[in-house]
Amino acid sequence: MKTLSIDIESYSSANLAKAGVYRYVESPDFEILLFSYSIDGDEVQVVALASGEKLPSDVIAALTDETVTKWAFNANFERVCLSRFIGLPTGEYINPVSWKCSMVWAATMGLPLSLEGVGSVLKLDKQKLTEGKELIKYFCQPCTPTKANGQRTRNHPYHAPDKWSAFKKYNIRDVETEISIQEKLAKFPVPDSIWEEYHLDQEINDRGVALDMTLVQESIAMDGCSRSELSTAMKHLTELDNPNSVQQMKQWLADNGMETDTLGKKVVVELLKKAPPDLADVLSLRQQLAKSSVRKYQAMENAVCADGRARGMFQFFGANRTGRWAGRLIQMQNLPQNHLEELAEARALVRFGDFDALEMLYEDVPDTLSQLIRTAFVPRAGARFIVSDFSAIEARVIAWLAGEQWRQDVFAKGGDIYCASATQMFKVPVEKHGVNGHLRQKGKIAELALGYGGSVGALKAMGALDMGLEEDELPQLVDAWRQANPHIVKFWWDVDKAAMESVRHKRTNSTHGITFSCQSGMLFITLPSGRRLAYVKPRIGENKFGGQCITYEGVGSTKKWERLDSYGPKFVENIVQATARDILCSAMQTLRHCSIVMHVHDEVVIEADPRMSLKAVCELMGRTPPWGKGLLLRADGYETDFYKKD
Repeated sequence: MKTLSIDIESYSSANLAKAGVYRYVESPDFEILLFSYSIDGDEVQVVALASGEKLPSDVIAALTDETVTKWAFNANFERVCLSRFIGLPTGEYINPVSWKCSMVWAATMGLPLSLEGVGSVLKLDKQKLTEGKELIKYFCQPCTPTKANGQRTRNHPYHAPDKWSAFKKYNIRDVETEISIQEKLAKFPVPDSIWEEYHLDQEINDRGVALDMTLVQESIAMDGCSRSELSTAMKHLTELDNPNSVQQMKQWLADNGMETDTLGKKVVVELLKKAPPDLADVLSLRQQLAKSSVRKYQAMENAVCADGRARGMFQFFGANRTGRWAGRLIQMQNLPQNHLEELAEARALVRFGDFDALEMLYEDVPDTLSQLIRTAFVPRAGARFIVSDFSAIEARVIAWLAGEQWRQDVFAKGGDIYCASATQMFKVPVEKHGVNGHLRQKGKIAELALGYGGSVGALKAMGALDMGLEEDELPQLVDAWRQANPHIVKFWWDVDKAAMESVRHKRTNSTHGITFSCQSGMLFITLPSGRRLAYVKPRIGENKFGGQCITYEGVGSTKKWERLDSYGPKFVENIVQATARDILCSAMQTLRHCSIVMHVHDEVVIEADPRMSLKAVCELMGRTPPWGKGLLLRADGYETDFYKKD
């Protein structure tokens, strides 16, 4: 046996979407119902475990045999479920090193992350059967007790033999579809380097990170007290039945002389600036009630495993345009920042359950709880966190790729890129907290908004007007930044030209160390790391301004498969972010044996033994990968007893 293709169906009373697979398999009633498999691409066999059938011993042995490659679509689910099935203790999982995932393969090709979606785009002969959703709901989840079903809370195979027979066919078809995907993508194999990254990702997901469940539970309780108080105060001031209702609140404001179409966060901030005191009190209460801080704590409570650790928070190749990770369950990618100076003190009050003291000292309880979310992630007993992140990674990568020398010089001298950018733009010296220091903010907003072809709209979206910039100075800011960065502007249009020529003439082009090629209905962009970005069915189309651009198929903002368009600066954004991702991967491989528990954007969190050196970790993290000659990197870090934004 060389390969084993697998698909399972399972039952657990835990909600898979909320709990994640690691918590799902810890439910006492978890069991595998069906196990379909194909050995070396032969005919698919199904074993109905829920009907008393047994798996062949050679198949069981293959699950942990590292000479047999196991394939599944979203293989993390199968591997974790089967870890429990073969009797591994809680918190231990089958070594991922001999597992491969056809979902990852699809993602590397820019395809959807669902089996049904991939089958549809690839026009497979054997597609996923659509009746599966109903069958999964029937057999894999608890059912509502009714008079008709004899008050039972679960459906077994003997309750509906016809459905069970259909379910077995559905399970077989999933393996057939997975094998078809592999056959269809055979000419585009996933490089070994990416499988190594995937195995590291699985190790990190298996390891998980500890949660301070005392803090989590007290935060949820305090949020309940705070909401109750805020709602009572709102009712007292407005005499509304439901002050949380947007409709009722808008009407009340209108009756009191303040018209507004919406009560979004930014609008409420603007309304507060001009509201009379009585309305300002109500809007301020509304602002506090709108904080969704408790949701993250509830997600933690849903996902935490029996040993107090949360697992499965990182989706490998979740962003398939760049290959970056996506967040799952607790969603690490959008945690609120913390700005409280007495973070440890506020945290201690919450852990102690002292609501009155918290309210007295910090006034805005929802905001305080929101700022404490990061601190719920803690190292295991006897360890501490080392947090290390790259300094200005995207700014460094784009300067390196475009050959913008003055920026490279700033990085070489350890300078502040925002001050340097302002100096370059306004032709005067700018120092942080020093001469012309007020211009640094303009340099910063320009840096963050304009690197990928953005203009006035991008500055506004980045909050330029909220920072005190005037509308009429924004076009000048765009011009000043572009004039200060001619090589980056040239880079956008060199990439645009190379990509267009590749799609139009089906030939291979290179610019700035990046290669563009078309093959079998795909546009590939080969990065300096050697990894390829894939764009499905590219062609020359028309953009909304009537000009020519490249269009391709992908998952759009509506989460549907559709035709999207792109052009030079947008491709550059993909290239830079994908390269930054490859740099992070390289650093994670270097730090592989240091017990990485989390990674967010350009940051790595290590559960460190007390003897581990922060300086050594930052030095290793900041090493330039072998393929990045001339790329200047720097990593900074700090040590902490709980996660936070330093």
